[in-house]
Amino acid sequence: MKRLMLSLHACPRLLQLFLCDGYHSLKSGLFLASLMLCLVALPAHAAADLDANTPAVAAVKASMQSRHLQLLPHYQSGAVGLTADGFVAVKEAGLVPLSQRSALAALVKDENADRARLYQGMAAANGHPEWAGEIQRTFAQRWMDKAQAGWFVQRDGQWVRK
Repeated sequence: MKRLMLSLHACPRLLQLFLCDGYHSLKSGLFLASLMLCLVALPAHAAADLDANTPAVAAVKASMQSRHLQLLPHYQSGAVGLTADGFVAVKEAGLVPLSQRSALAALVKDENADRARLYQGMAAANGHPEWAGEIQRTFAQRWMDKAQAGWFVQRDGQWVRK
């Protein structure tokens, strides 16, 4: 039924025909033929290609990759963790010497800026900028699933050691 409603909204003339002459059109079979034609003509909604690789996306990925080695010891110590919304956060600044905390904050800020650009870039590469939120949620889940044992991830608002 939901697909029927979407189809009717996608074909205003068909909706008008149904509302005004629905019974007679159904009786004659014209409505069903029109409905089938409209359903066939509707584009299928494809899933996002999370492997899309435009120059902008490739640049963001390269930036993130080069930063990963600097973040790795902080993931392992528990100073930094993966948030449920697809970003990185300083979980326990006290695990980092005071003299290194501002450098860590800058790393996290840069990483999060790149992650935001990645989500937007992937959505744009798919031709659907409005998909950025869904792409972000998908990446957030994937990164938490792929986090190494001992890293901290957010689940239901709580930090959990994986």
